[in-house]
Amino acid sequence: MKFRCLVVLASFLFFTNVNAQADCILGVGVTSDSIISDIFQLNDMQKAKLESFSADVKLRNEALNNDLAEVKSKHPQSNVTELRQLADKYKVVMDSMARVQEMMDKKMLALFNSNQYELYLSLCKDASRSAYIVTPAVYGDSISNKNR
Repeated sequence: MKFRCLVVLASFLFFTNVNAQADCILGVGVTSDSIISDIFQLNDMQKAKLESFSADVKLRNEALNNDLAEVKSKHPQSNVTELRQLADKYKVVMDSMARVQEMMDKKMLALFNSNQYELYLSLCKDASRSAYIVTPAVYGDSISNKNR
């Protein structure tokens, strides 16, 4: 009986974990700037910021990739303990890359107007991804839906 309960609990945890939604990344610095610009119909200021953010992501990721190469080449890998330590160091660098991506995506999303942000939310929902929550920018040349 205890074994059956354990199997049911393990199955529940497995399926819950498998169905968790991943973050809905915008992909600044990874996805082509022109694709992001075309999909979200960015204005000139947004395009300039996107280029800047993309360059920043690429520069930071290049440094982190160098860190990964250094960790791999210099860390001993002769036994299980050393391999676990290598995996832990690798995970730290990969987590840093994910944080950089999240930070730059949020910076870019904060420059979106409400219509662009609604499109982002809609695309995330269609992809079954968890959208980043930001407050869209309000631009003087934007026309609100109330005035139409």
